[in-house]
Amino acid sequence: MAKVGRPRKIDSPEHLLELFKSYKLWVKENPRYKYNLNQRTGDMVAEPLECPLTMEGFEVYCFNKFDLTVHHYIKNTEGAYEEFCPISTHIKREIRQDQINGGLVGQYNANLTARLNGLTEKTENTIVTEQPLFNFDSLKKND
Repeated sequence: MAKVGRPRKIDSPEHLLELFKSYKLWVKENPRYKYNLNQRTGDMVAEPLECPLTMEGFEVYCFNKFDLTVHHYIKNTEGAYEEFCPISTHIKREIRQDQINGGLVGQYNANLTARLNGLTEKTENTIVTEQPLFNFDSLKKND
């Protein structure tokens, strides 16, 4: 039985992995810049900042550069992209690993990295009110 619908733009999991490798290379070769004032010369000095890998960045990169929407391949929409699951899992873990390691060494904002990856410390506070054993108000009235 023939498949119905549009042909896939990403024909194999290996193609998706090649797109991700291309994205990683592009991110690391294209830093963002933070401008600081040099106190001695009064000039603005550009400080390159390495950007973290993000899933959103990968999706935008693929769309802008190759006119590809990779969201469905990563999310396995309606189970139609089952063969892409191992590569998708690898991509998600590599992005998470880059963010966590960058946060741990102070390269990226540690609080934001922890929040994005669900690593925030959660504390639970429970307030318990107890019924008193003796009603001291009624004892005072009887005196």
